[in-house]
Amino acid sequence: MSGEWNEARAAAALRAMYEAGVRAADPLAVLAAHLPEPPRAGRVVVVGVGKAAAKMAQAVEAAWADLPLTGLVIAPHGAELPLSRIALRFGAHPVPDAAGAAAAREMLGLLRGLTEHDLVLALVSGGGSALATLPAEGLSLEDLIATNRALLASGAGIHAMNCIRKHLSAFSGGRLALAAHPARVVTLAISDVPGDDPEVIASGPTVADPTSFAEARALAAHHRLDLPATVAAHLAAAREETPKPGDPRLARAEFRLIATPMMALRAMAEAARGLGLSPLILGDALEGEARHVGTALAGIALSARRHGLPLAPPCVLLSGGETTVTLAPGAEGRGGRNSETLLGLALALNGAPGIWALCADTDGIDGRSEAAGAWCGPATLAAARAAGLDPRAALAAHRSLDVFEAAGGAIVTGPTLTNVNDMRAILVAEA
Repeated sequence: MSGEWNEARAAAALRAMYEAGVRAADPLAVLAAHLPEPPRAGRVVVVGVGKAAAKMAQAVEAAWADLPLTGLVIAPHGAELPLSRIALRFGAHPVPDAAGAAAAREMLGLLRGLTEHDLVLALVSGGGSALATLPAEGLSLEDLIATNRALLASGAGIHAMNCIRKHLSAFSGGRLALAAHPARVVTLAISDVPGDDPEVIASGPTVADPTSFAEARALAAHHRLDLPATVAAHLAAAREETPKPGDPRLARAEFRLIATPMMALRAMAEAARGLGLSPLILGDALEGEARHVGTALAGIALSARRHGLPLAPPCVLLSGGETTVTLAPGAEGRGGRNSETLLGLALALNGAPGIWALCADTDGIDGRSEAAGAWCGPATLAAARAAGLDPRAALAAHRSLDVFEAAGGAIVTGPTLTNVNDMRAILVAEA
């Protein structure tokens, strides 16, 4: 009944659904079932990049407790977990650093001299593009950092960003698998991208790349990127293309998805049923400017509340994907795409009764903040205004997290060491 839903209960329910989604992508729970048979003869070398790399490596060591292993994974700074046979290195995200570049170079070195009898187990998850940023010949790390900053501020989608980054890299776009040739390469991946496209997850270090230098140049022009002269010259020269589908050097490369956004959304839906709510998954690949996606989701929630469509309350509307934030000139921002989506939603709802929502990143970090995201309800905007904040001005300045902190809605989990992108849940009570 509608009277049973209040702010405390709704907030607890939303948090429980989010946590169920994160658990569904926990490498310690899902990875072992996807491991290949170890080779009868030959070495096993484990390599990995991404926000989940450390926990994925930990899961491999636990599952293959008696198997001789060597290898190296690159995780974000601070993602320290005990590993006994696989070396753990660190890099920065979203802006790369020298430590990550050095670790990527070290990883490529580990793969030299392998034979067809050897197995390379590649552990790939979102964030790998930045963590293992290794400049192509003729480029510097500073060139790639400048390009990455321009991409992050441009509003470009993940497909466009990765197309450009792969053509500036000595590591991404299938080049890690090339370094392992002729060994067998089995990739276990956690997807954080709309559509679960293997060549987009962490810029596809072990899979063929269908994009081209020409496409990278066109995307850079479309998004009006202010690129360093060396980067523009590199894209124009187009000297060494990434390996394309059908390349015989990738014939022994396999790719297995072990966790995806849809798996997490289904886990959230199951948690919702346990809370007495009817779930509806709107999709796992919602994209667009964050505040506009929030406005659209608010419209669906209001329709459910007023008309019982697309689902009668009490219900929860679930969605995943990756929105974008186009920064205003000079804006530093505080928050990320999740809190910005949520603030767009809250402003569109304008305190409408009986609707609560959560938007959070499953990796535990939402953009430029220490929060995973936030939740809101009918009293959120009033609470922020009572604290002296103007929510619309905060949205314009990309300081969405300020609003939710003032209203007590920020969600702080710390790094979860997995990543299946953003999760959104809108709880609609009966009128």
